[in-house]
Amino acid sequence: MHIHARTLKYFDMIRRCKSIREAARHLHVSASAVNRQLLQLEQEIGSPLFDRLVGGMRLTAVGELFARHVTTVLQDQNRLVSELDALRGIRRGEVKIAAVEGVNADVLPNVLETMATRHPMVKISVVTGGSSQVAQAVVDGDADLALGYNVQRSELLRQYAVGKFNLGVIMPTAHPLAKRKSVSFSDCSRYPLILPGPSLSMYAQMRSFLINHKRPLTVVLESASVELARTMAIRGVGLAFQTRVGIEKEMREGTMAHVPLVGPMPIVSELGVYARDGRWLPPALDALLRALSEEIARREAEEVWQPSSLDGASAR
Repeated sequence: MHIHARTLKYFDMIRRCKSIREAARHLHVSASAVNRQLLQLEQEIGSPLFDRLVGGMRLTAVGELFARHVTTVLQDQNRLVSELDALRGIRRGEVKIAAVEGVNADVLPNVLETMATRHPMVKISVVTGGSSQVAQAVVDGDADLALGYNVQRSELLRQYAVGKFNLGVIMPTAHPLAKRKSVSFSDCSRYPLILPGPSLSMYAQMRSFLINHKRPLTVVLESASVELARTMAIRGVGLAFQTRVGIEKEMREGTMAHVPLVGPMPIVSELGVYARDGRWLPPALDALLRALSEEIARREAEEVWQPSSLDGASAR
């Protein structure tokens, strides 16, 4: 098969936009030109690459396989540009990060500041989503790195760094539970609660508590926004659940407390950094990975670990 680079770009844009018309708009060409390239490509492959549905274009099984190849080819093209830049002595680059909302408060600002100091010519783009969404962005080639909690293992992803953090309860420092070294879910159930939405990795961790708790709960908010939950918790509306990551500023200022949540087993959230498995790491991407790894390792070292509630850790 002889497939031109332009055809690959057209295919990739259709995959991203799920529409020939929208892909044409992004590519600044006519929809008929995009459609013609797609039809020629499907003829060359010998199979349809998309199902044409009322709601948009959806990859077929063959299309999914071909998409993996295209993502690798386009990333290799970016790698070549980076290598040529390095040979010319140019210290620049562009990296796209897909990250969970909680790291935007303190983790990413620290990392971006480090990168701006070490590599001022590197441009970094950041998009936010749930852990499964940011991982999928890397798999699809829409991002170079994913930063998320408890990301499901996949042969398409490689974990480059990980830190383990206590899942805990956040509240104003004046709350009756704020001085505890640890709390159980039973302790928390006596107060209004702010629960994570199903799209958050914390939801799966909290589910066993909710299923096994037999008494009625007062749930004042359920939200997929970590930022909203944090804001409502600091206003005293209810107890929210998350790691210390994301409330660093409030803890430094003494306006918010984080108390580890304990259960029959240790309750830990893993914050990991992921890239597409098998891809070459351009200099800019490698530098960002190092900065993220350093930041996560430093924060993990500050964690105070609590035994499980079966060992009598929860103060009564």
